[in-house]
Amino acid sequence: MSKYFLGIDTSAYTTSMAVVDDNGSILSDIRKVLEVKKGKRGLRQQEAIFQHINNMPSMIDQLTKEIDLSKIVTVSASIKPRNIKDSYMPVFNVSKGQAYILAKTLGVEYKEFTHQDGHIGAAFNKVKTPKEFLALHISGGTTELLYVKDNKRNYEIDIVGGSKDISAGQLIDRIGVKLGMAFPCGKEMETYLENGEILKMKKPISTSGMEINFSGIETFLYRSMDGENKEDIIKTTFYCVGYSLVSILENAIKRFNVKDVVIIGGVASNKYIRNIIHYNIGKDKAVNVIYPNIKYCTDNAVGIAYLGSVKRGI
Repeated sequence: MSKYFLGIDTSAYTTSMAVVDDNGSILSDIRKVLEVKKGKRGLRQQEAIFQHINNMPSMIDQLTKEIDLSKIVTVSASIKPRNIKDSYMPVFNVSKGQAYILAKTLGVEYKEFTHQDGHIGAAFNKVKTPKEFLALHISGGTTELLYVKDNKRNYEIDIVGGSKDISAGQLIDRIGVKLGMAFPCGKEMETYLENGEILKMKKPISTSGMEINFSGIETFLYRSMDGENKEDIIKTTFYCVGYSLVSILENAIKRFNVKDVVIIGGVASNKYIRNIIHYNIGKDKAVNVIYPNIKYCTDNAVGIAYLGSVKRGI
């Protein structure tokens, strides 16, 4: 009989539950994006917690209709943003509490991971995990370059680079909101990429070694909004993000001499940025660039469920 593994993740903007079986097949993937009022650039933690708590009953009800709960052997939760000391966000107390209650009610194993672990896990579901690799985590709140070792219990993660100011996702969302789009803005902005042109003026892409500064690009794009059309501003935004990421990745690959790079987080779902990374790094067969399925780049609980399956009983 197949065994089932349930994962729960309550991030800053999405309530998620997922179930995989012992073959890694995804049996259930339930998500609800939290509501952000138009013109706002995010939610307060208490607002997000309130929505997560309200989302849970209907999502658990849906889960009971999709799978046989008696087959669940492990319930896992994302309990904090990252695998470092003092990493904390109140929203993850919801997934931690709900997963613990469900595990005790069902009489099964309970496991804890981080939100960042979950993003990495989503990339490696049904893909062999290398013993060491670089992970580029690019999302609404994070732009981090990670050196990762996989051990039996969890991922050993060292932050070796990334953004020194705002994240790639914050840059994209701030430009989108300024252009009148609803937060989060990435998906809507993507629809303008086909017709846009990259601005010919000098762009202040600022990288040093494995670190990026996005604030200069943000100021440049704000100033460019006078006299330039929306499509060109948007395409230039993604161009600057993509080539900034390529620069730090190239330096990290040389520094750590790794053969595998995984690109994770919501911004990793952008096809234009993926193409920039592939053309500059992935086309070299000496480096294996791994992307999650686009569906599993944005916040979800699939990676948490998967980690519960491969690291059960440890």
